[in-house]
Amino acid sequence: MPAIPSRSAARIAALAAAVCAIVLFSSCAKPAPAPDRKPAVGLEALARPDLLAVLDPTAKAGMISSYDRTGGNDDGFSGKYSFIRKEPGGLVLADLAGPGLITRIHTPTPTDDVIEFYFDGEVSPRLSLKVNELYDGRHSPFLAPLVWTGVGGSVSYVPLAYRKSCKVLVKAESFQFIQINFVTFPAAAAIETFEAAASDAFLSRMEEIRSLFGRTGSDISDKIAPPGAKIETEAVQASLASGQSVTLFESSRPGRVVGLRLGPASAFAGAERDIVLRMFWDGEEKPAVESPVGDFFGYSFGRPSMRSLFAGTSDDTCYVYLPMPFDRSAKIELVSERADGPPVPIRADVLHVAAGRAEAEGRFYARWRRENPPKEGESYTYLKTTGQGRVVGVALQAQGPQPGQTPFFEGDDRVLIDGEFAIPGTGSEDSFNGGWYDVPGRWYGRGSFPLSGCLDYLKPQARTGGYRWFIADGFGYNQNIDFNIEHGPEKNLIATDYASVVFFYARPTTPAAEPLPPAAARRIADPARIVFIPGWNVPIRSFSLQAATLVKTVATIGGERTRILSMRAENEDVFGPHHIAFGCDVPSSGRYRIGIKAILGSEQGIVQLTKNDRPAGEPLDLYALKRSKSDLLPLGELELLSGENEIVLRIVGKNKKSWGQGLDLAEIVLEKK
Repeated sequence: MPAIPSRSAARIAALAAAVCAIVLFSSCAKPAPAPDRKPAVGLEALARPDLLAVLDPTAKAGMISSYDRTGGNDDGFSGKYSFIRKEPGGLVLADLAGPGLITRIHTPTPTDDVIEFYFDGEVSPRLSLKVNELYDGRHSPFLAPLVWTGVGGSVSYVPLAYRKSCKVLVKAESFQFIQINFVTFPAAAAIETFEAAASDAFLSRMEEIRSLFGRTGSDISDKIAPPGAKIETEAVQASLASGQSVTLFESSRPGRVVGLRLGPASAFAGAERDIVLRMFWDGEEKPAVESPVGDFFGYSFGRPSMRSLFAGTSDDTCYVYLPMPFDRSAKIELVSERADGPPVPIRADVLHVAAGRAEAEGRFYARWRRENPPKEGESYTYLKTTGQGRVVGVALQAQGPQPGQTPFFEGDDRVLIDGEFAIPGTGSEDSFNGGWYDVPGRWYGRGSFPLSGCLDYLKPQARTGGYRWFIADGFGYNQNIDFNIEHGPEKNLIATDYASVVFFYARPTTPAAEPLPPAAARRIADPARIVFIPGWNVPIRSFSLQAATLVKTVATIGGERTRILSMRAENEDVFGPHHIAFGCDVPSSGRYRIGIKAILGSEQGIVQLTKNDRPAGEPLDLYALKRSKSDLLPLGELELLSGENEIVLRIVGKNKKSWGQGLDLAEIVLEKK
């Protein structure tokens, strides 16, 4: 074979090298990682959720609050611990050294007292207004949507920066509950003191945030992706068989997930907690996310509930929009741990971009935990871990041991950051921006806001829960964090069933979570006995159309203080015997024994349980010569469905000795057979 000329050989060699380079590039090339990203501060943190994963080792989170320094439950009731000192002008709530930033001001007890903010040692306040005006959304800079009142609490997320110092003073003789979150920075940090006159930049950021918060419950992935990044969608339609898994997303290239939609939400409802969401980053053997699906998306004891800016349910679809960056690979899957039953239809959209994790960013983690009950004398642990990271969210479900009572929610949340007690809470509902559980119009039922809310308040079942996202007020740590909450007002003595999910970022990784317990140990434990206090924590659906009245009273009977719903009736109603109907919520379907505790007396009538206008039990004569509170009196049995059911009582007559048709109810008790 003749020799190839040297020039031709060089060309062929160059061509071969180019082909190899192309092949090598096409098979091995990776998208460039995201450029190094800087932590967001103040308004930028609220307007730029794409920066949530960026960790700032120089920022130090803290909180001033009215917590009881003795470990008791006087966390603001008396006002003894609500200030750090008295001055001639009033009470100093906080006196913070800079550079720093107030990120949150919360109280369930706003007043018309004047609150003043003094910056950098000035002798006159730069801000002065009534406490109530902090939260009405009409007084600049405290404008909606960064301020609101709901579920019993008032909160402001308007950032107040200070270069040297910030003193907060309320012109009053006393003040009750208060929480002021802040972040401090090194002396060299570029923190400029707050200016009372709103700048164009401030107003522009506020409009961005207003627009973003207005999209709660819808797709915000464009605000989670880095600016200019192209979002791609991986759509999945699958059938999840018992004992099997379905992969929703898998990648072997750098990138980040910016959203996940999963449905139908109703498929993950119920008590079982046996379908699990798992996420793996960068080939790690242990999942970074491992949680029952419903709990991850903010269900309340098996029912869809949360509808926040970053996660929840909307239109029978679960959603989460948070930055989840990875270096080399990712996998998201659903795992069914059911032993049998029909397959579950699954539909999912995974939204992702080809921008890998930046050096300053942490990986996304979510830890599900349950303690039923927590150890006596020890707080319930949300998250206890080491390394560097930042907590950005938490959702809690809590169920007490005594139907009709929720005193466990007196417990305070507590955060120890790098060994220091940084966040001293003042009550469980306060930690979710609420207040005053069991008070109508306050922490009394579901209430969702973009950054926090009440998952539910079901006092008859001794159940409640809440959620909160920590954005500008996140808990950053450089060595370790111990995030916990008390179960009970003092000494952690109430044996409560707690289950939670904590959302956080860690860099470069974090110690593996404790193994997820078996499905049987995760199952929601429905109370077998449910206690309703008529007229207080159970809605009255209807009562007689005429000739009847209702009155709520509190009386001491036999030495016991008792709430009473009193019905007084004359003759008959338009369509027959007088009636009263209650809406009673039960956790699961089944047959229930219905009973009441009533006040016996000389003006009481004969009551009967009915269903579909027909008797469902024997008549019960409540007449007695002497007024007293009865033991539990059986009325009958009914088949009830999960959710709210109508319980109808009729006054069908009276004892010959009775001089009225009264019905004085203290409790309605449902016991599942």
